[in-house]
Amino acid sequence: MYYDSFDLRYKSHFGASEKGETICFFLDSEESTGAHFLLRCGMGDYEYRQMQRMPDGRFFISVTFDNPGVYFYRFSVTNNGEERMIYRAPDGKATFDPPFDWQQTVTDNNYTTPQWLRGGLIYQIFPDRFYKADVPLPKQYDDRVYVDWNDEPTFTGGSVGKVINNDYFGGNLLGIAEKLPYLSSLGVTMIYLNPIFEAHSNHRYNTANYMKVDPTLGTNDDFATLCKKAKEYGINIILDGVFSHTGSDSIYFNKNNRYDSVGAYNSQDSEYYPWYSFEHFNDKYKSWWGFDTLPEVNEENESFCRFITGEGGVIDYWMSMGAKGFRLDVADELPDSFIAKIRTAVKRNDPQGLLIGEVWEDASNKVSYSKQREYLMGHELDSVMNYPFANEIIRFVRYTGGIDFINHITQIIENYPAQSLNTAMNLLSTHDTERLITALAGEPANGRDREWQYRCHLSDEQRAHGEELVRLAAILQYTLPGVPSTYYGDEILMEGYRDPFNRGSFKWDKISGVNETLEFYKMLGALRKFCPALKEGDFLKAQYDYNCVSYLRVCDDGELFVMVNPSQYDIVYWLLPDWENDAVLYGDITPENGMVRVPKYSAAIMGRGEWTRAFSAYCRSLR
Repeated sequence: MYYDSFDLRYKSHFGASEKGETICFFLDSEESTGAHFLLRCGMGDYEYRQMQRMPDGRFFISVTFDNPGVYFYRFSVTNNGEERMIYRAPDGKATFDPPFDWQQTVTDNNYTTPQWLRGGLIYQIFPDRFYKADVPLPKQYDDRVYVDWNDEPTFTGGSVGKVINNDYFGGNLLGIAEKLPYLSSLGVTMIYLNPIFEAHSNHRYNTANYMKVDPTLGTNDDFATLCKKAKEYGINIILDGVFSHTGSDSIYFNKNNRYDSVGAYNSQDSEYYPWYSFEHFNDKYKSWWGFDTLPEVNEENESFCRFITGEGGVIDYWMSMGAKGFRLDVADELPDSFIAKIRTAVKRNDPQGLLIGEVWEDASNKVSYSKQREYLMGHELDSVMNYPFANEIIRFVRYTGGIDFINHITQIIENYPAQSLNTAMNLLSTHDTERLITALAGEPANGRDREWQYRCHLSDEQRAHGEELVRLAAILQYTLPGVPSTYYGDEILMEGYRDPFNRGSFKWDKISGVNETLEFYKMLGALRKFCPALKEGDFLKAQYDYNCVSYLRVCDDGELFVMVNPSQYDIVYWLLPDWENDAVLYGDITPENGMVRVPKYSAAIMGRGEWTRAFSAYCRSLR
């Protein structure tokens, strides 16, 4: 009994397919007298289809997928009248042990995603903490702005450690514009900005006015200026769209009576009242995860939907000001119909506009609110934040386990449509997670309170080892399918546990003089720029075991061979045929007798093709 969904001898098409495509499945089970193919779409029931015996003894069936959807399949075989189910093992092969099915993702025929992002590099900025241009802040914030830019963020302390989120460093949009040359030197092609709309917190996920830049960050004109200057460097900007809830202190809800508007909290006659769900007016209403400062909106309300996605609405306005698209906060809490309308609005403004969703799991088969989601079918998101890759990279680099790493990475590559995979946001840390070096080298927080997180910093030994591990994680991040997303400050090894310690101010003094990690990130940025295989090349597994992995990225115009060894031992890798004389682009290795020795806690990259000369010349110019 044998089947392998990664092997074209058993499945005629690897990965996602399009509507109307026919795929052939072959099951090797010579001792069986019969076999069936069991198929279900989404959360539906299984349909039994009989497989045909072939002259070579294998069973065969061809299946035409007439509609977009997420399909799941397994096999059953009959021996001496007894039926047994065949399930998917973690490596894509067949097993008698439940409970996993194989997956076939089927998309619309016209599913396209932005070409400009492929092969690019994303940089995420928490605007208040990046850089402060010399412009005055509104006076009402003067008593909450740090005098010293390099101070640590504040929290209330105590065993619970509730975060205040009303302290500011004064970073602003014009400050980001001033640092565009720095971002360009890293190879950045897209900036993802955490929320910039007016709100009454430093994170601004409690929107007060969707049509206005927060005064602490500048003005709407400042945003237009930033977009215009960024394009001069070949950099696009996307905004954080927080559409599942607003702030209670907002034009729309107005619980604090800050605004002249009649908000939903003020009157049932308010034009905004239908946006929200009151169990009892006005003291009991539905709110995001129970936080009464974040009243939930009904995204399917016609008035709210039109305000966000209609002609002249929020999407139209900010894209007319220069935004290239949006990242959707908590996309799994937004209805499919609403996401589809946001996509329509984005593409109406710019066919190459980008729509990324925040989804923490495998987005191709995500179920939320008892519904199979349709994010990657072609009519909703372009792609998602690739948390599955992030989790696997951090786990492998910190604890090793190359076999599991390759199996999980390959499964995501199999499940995601190429259009989504090649534009996936490959993050390693964000404003919602621990900083990269902390996650790799720090003592695990394990639910400890913020008082502990505030006091716990990396030792000199942890920091030195963490720098080694950060480089390994970044190499994986920058060379796997998708688009790497660097969280501001990771390139200079900023540390910190969860909010607010992962949201410190950028330490600009760290970029002066010689900074080897920063130069390393610039090298990776150049690799993204010059290597054609990193745009949408195939991913091919090479050598992997518990301690190490190696793989190739391959396209017609060039190849890349990546070897990563996060173990405490030197590892000998076999080179593929004829690779011994190809260019060593990174790493302390000397190919010899068809092998290379990669030292412990290190990596090596080799390249093949004309592009390697331009890359090497560019790297020499950086020194």
